[in-house]
Amino acid sequence: MARVKGGNIHKNRRKKVLKLARGYFGSKHKLYKTAKEQVMHSLKYSYRDRKQNKREMRKLWITRINAACRMNDISYSKFISGLNKAGVTINRKMLSEVAIDDAEAFTNLVNIAKSALEGKEIKQVAKVAKIEKNTKVETKTEVKVETKKTTKKEVSEDLSKLTVAELKKIAKERNINNYTTMKKSELLEALK
Repeated sequence: MARVKGGNIHKNRRKKVLKLARGYFGSKHKLYKTAKEQVMHSLKYSYRDRKQNKREMRKLWITRINAACRMNDISYSKFISGLNKAGVTINRKMLSEVAIDDAEAFTNLVNIAKSALEGKEIKQVAKVAKIEKNTKVETKTEVKVETKKTTKKEVSEDLSKLTVAELKKIAKERNINNYTTMKKSELLEALK
């Protein structure tokens, strides 16, 4: 039986691996065996890091938003909660860009979030311009604040959402005796 050599197929496969290994240190870009090992690892790392890069960017955006929130006397979590209650749908990437580029617009968003947290109803009208390279975004926001009339049932529901520390603070303001030793259910009954 005649001997069959790899020929072009074998050569092409090796060339493909060595082409991917171009620029690697030492023998990893010259020798097929070590190059193949390194290319396999590199492809695994690139697959993993494509996912991790998204996480890292989100962390960066949240850090930037938090810093801008702290400058406006609100925590990040309360700011996001307020925006959700107000019905403002804007992603964290855009929020971080607004925080960096336009502090005044970010302050308006903080005010909207604060008023939503206080239970005020917000009607918002916004004009958004197209974003192009090297142009600033002009936004106009009109905020109409309407307060809701709350019933006793809504107040009791609101109290149940509060933490024990917040309930104790309210009990202290209302001069309720022995509020420090009460549990949450007892505090709710005393405040009603």
